[in-house]
Amino acid sequence: MSFLLAVSLLAQAAAPLPADLVDIVDEAAQERGDLTPVLVLGTSHLSSLPKDFPLERFDPLLDALEEWAPEAIAIEGIDGVQCDNLRLFDPGNAETYCPDPGPARAALGVSARDVQFGVMDLLAKPGDQRTIAERRRLVGLFLAIGEPESALVQWLRLPEAERAAGDDLPAELVAFLEKYDTRHNENVVLAARLAVRLGLDRVYRVDDQMSGSDPKDAEAYGPEISAIWDNAPTKQRIAEYEEWDAAMEDGSMPILEWYRRYNSPASLALAMAGDFGAAAGARTPSDAGQTYLAYWETRNLRMVANIRQVIGTDTRTLAIVGVSHKPYYDRYLGMMSNIELADTQAVLGGD
Repeated sequence: MSFLLAVSLLAQAAAPLPADLVDIVDEAAQERGDLTPVLVLGTSHLSSLPKDFPLERFDPLLDALEEWAPEAIAIEGIDGVQCDNLRLFDPGNAETYCPDPGPARAALGVSARDVQFGVMDLLAKPGDQRTIAERRRLVGLFLAIGEPESALVQWLRLPEAERAAGDDLPAELVAFLEKYDTRHNENVVLAARLAVRLGLDRVYRVDDQMSGSDPKDAEAYGPEISAIWDNAPTKQRIAEYEEWDAAMEDGSMPILEWYRRYNSPASLALAMAGDFGAAAGARTPSDAGQTYLAYWETRNLRMVANIRQVIGTDTRTLAIVGVSHKPYYDRYLGMMSNIELADTQAVLGGD
């Protein structure tokens, strides 16, 4: 053994080890620098908005997010591969959470496997080198993969004269897209439109619905969970949401202020206390709270794992998700060594 190696080993042996050994990785990442920014935007599900709600009122929010300039956008939706698995093993959840890719696959004459590889091959080609025909092909393939938001991104990025039916995009697929474009859904109103503004190729579905655990007593589960949620923090949170929603809908509260309030630590704390905290601390005959908490934590872990895959080495990423997920996203993403969480309130124009 060389003298220098011996000295190094002695020094390492003398230094106290951190309580959390992953701190060694964190420190190395901090020393290297260039941490990847990730922004988590919690949202109310916009499907509850009135049908005549003017969607241009979301423009100030889109402006703020565009200025933050994400390179990828993750949304609360299940990707095509998992949806295909759900159709085989959990058709009930597939029916609830997954768009039907069947019409697009039939119209294009492609299989699930063809679709997956077709999307991968076309996305591997630089966007500025894709022909119009290839871009139209991507629209159809994204529909056939079961990811309509990304199909819509490609559709809206086509020159207006190319947004028409043809042999490659039958009229029924175009009609579906045109209708989908009018949906009051954060994945469309926020994510897809922002992706178009930024010139991105797609959005990423990162949800997971294969994380459930069967309750010990299926009949007791519902009543027990309802009783667990009957508490003061939940009632306060619901009352605040109702007040904010009414003010936002009648125009007296700007959209950015609405989002600032939903993403405020005080509001998020009510969700943690009245929903998941109440479940974690509950004792009931069938352990409904523990069953629910296991599902929720598993789902969020898998969602964040999917986001981590999107981030890769250094992709600046925006994650748009139902607001109750935000504290879990922040916790789990904050554990990643080379990721830096952006201040949501600062991006929204708050303190």
